[in-house]
Amino acid sequence: MAAAKKSKTSRGRKQDRAQVARGQDYEVRYEAKKTGRSAPAVKKAVKKVGNARKRVEKRLGR
Repeated sequence: MAAAKKSKTSRGRKQDRAQVARGQDYEVRYEAKKTGRSAPAVKKAVKKVGNARKRVEKRLGR
């Protein structure tokens, strides 16, 4: 039996963009630069409100 070919979608990428990975330094630096806050402030916000980018940015006052 042949395996069905998986179709490529952008869904995974879109879901990934909607989150801030606290353990990934480049994502924390990007968010810090984008919001004008420090990297530790971003990490603290992610820990407080979760990794949803919208909530993190709201918490950081953007």
